[in-house]
Amino acid sequence: MSKHVSVTPATQLLKARKVVFTEHTYEYLEHGGALHSAEVLGFDPFAVVKTLIMQDQEAKPLVVLMHGNRKVSTKNLARQIGAKSVEPCLPEVANRYSGYLVGGTSPFGTRKVMPVFVEASILDLPRILINGGRRGYLVGIDPQVCVSLLAAKTVQCALLA
Repeated sequence: MSKHVSVTPATQLLKARKVVFTEHTYEYLEHGGALHSAEVLGFDPFAVVKTLIMQDQEAKPLVVLMHGNRKVSTKNLARQIGAKSVEPCLPEVANRYSGYLVGGTSPFGTRKVMPVFVEASILDLPRILINGGRRGYLVGIDPQVCVSLLAAKTVQCALLA
């Protein structure tokens, strides 16, 4: 049995579901985000996926998976998911819903089960890097895992960052 770099609720879920993943650690930089991790790990930021905790007009949380070098058009997202509005959660609210610290949020193994929306073009990639449940720690997986494990629904709401 190979020793894993980090044991988080995310990696425990991936292992329990027999998902093959690679582990990538880097020096976490406050507000560095996906662009920083892509740069230091030598990956295309388009293939590094951000996990964003947002909420609708009724403060119901949801997860958005977006390319590292794109922003979410909350207006387009809201229209596609049938919400009046969508906005990012405050960090402390996001932490409470996900069970992770902002900057280390994984869509896998969240404290609260939330609907997950994935930018459609992410699923066209052969592999993605996504947060493994702590700051400075990404896992490389097949993007289809987001659909099979999280029942992620596709949306098209990317804006150039």
